[in-house]
Amino acid sequence: MLRVRSIWNGAISFGLVSIPIKLVNATESHSISFRQIHLEDGGRIRYRKVCELEDKEVSGAEIGKGYEDADGTIVPITDEDLAHLPLPTAKTIEIVAFVPADSIDPLQMDAAYYLAAGGAPAAKPYTLLREALKRSNKVAIAKYALRGRERLGMLRVVEDAIAMHGLLWPDEVRAPEGVAPDAKVNINDKELDLADALMDTLGGIDLDELHDEYREALEEVVAAKAAGETPPESPEPAKGGKVLDLMAALEKSVKAAKESRGEEDAEVTHLPARKSARTAPKQTAGKKSTSTAKKTTAKKSTASTSAKKTTAKSTQGARKTASKTTTAKETTAKKTAAKKTTSRKRTA
Repeated sequence: MLRVRSIWNGAISFGLVSIPIKLVNATESHSISFRQIHLEDGGRIRYRKVCELEDKEVSGAEIGKGYEDADGTIVPITDEDLAHLPLPTAKTIEIVAFVPADSIDPLQMDAAYYLAAGGAPAAKPYTLLREALKRSNKVAIAKYALRGRERLGMLRVVEDAIAMHGLLWPDEVRAPEGVAPDAKVNINDKELDLADALMDTLGGIDLDELHDEYREALEEVVAAKAAGETPPESPEPAKGGKVLDLMAALEKSVKAAKESRGEEDAEVTHLPARKSARTAPKQTAGKKSTSTAKKTTAKKSTASTSAKKTTAKSTQGARKTASKTTTAKETTAKKTAAKKTTSRKRTA
């Protein structure tokens, strides 16, 4: 049994079966609330309920309900008036239908409650309804009255308990008119493939691992201020750049997601085109590689030929230089021999 104060006592009407129950809140708020204070002296700012006719403060016992008409006239409404409303759901959660769970629009979901069995006599019919909901894979649609108005609810099984989600009436949900972009946008297959890759990389998550980081940071600030210390400075948020290229942004997102998961290969791999309604590109990566290889080989051949020509020219130049040197030496030798012969003749 939940040790939480019930906010409503009544019964579930299941055909001719009546199940006494207690309505208990299924959720709780952990948000930090603040008080309004006077900045000059830190005094609390309080709201007082004052009668505008007598200009005096009144107590809760003196306050009732009233409906303001279009002309400003106040029509008093008493608790007795509300108790005599012709509502069969005043103290009853009346099940009106059983439908598949996916037929309920999540936009209609409101507050959540647990329905606790009201005593030992309620155990048998409570368990019967719970097991019937389990076996049918359906949810129950019910009407009930709470806080002065009739409401719509959905009953479903949560572990071994029956939970009820308050539902908005269909006419309370606005249509999404004017929300979607007016401009015509074309999304190509590569962008969809990258978006799919990003979703696959991010994968799923256990919701129990998520927590309110803002509340934790706020608690640190409150604790530091209470201790007379300087509150910790928060890191500057990353500046969001202007997205100029959607493909580039998707590729970077996939790479960042892989790196955050510690994957060794953080390179973005383009997904192959899907067979359904996807056309293959005119030129494959293999052809591009072959063409590039051919161009590279041609460049190497040209460079080799140029090198050979340069070497041949150098060799010919060297041969000419050597020939000239040899000829010059022979000429010098002949001149020297002639000089020696002339000198001998004169001496004789």
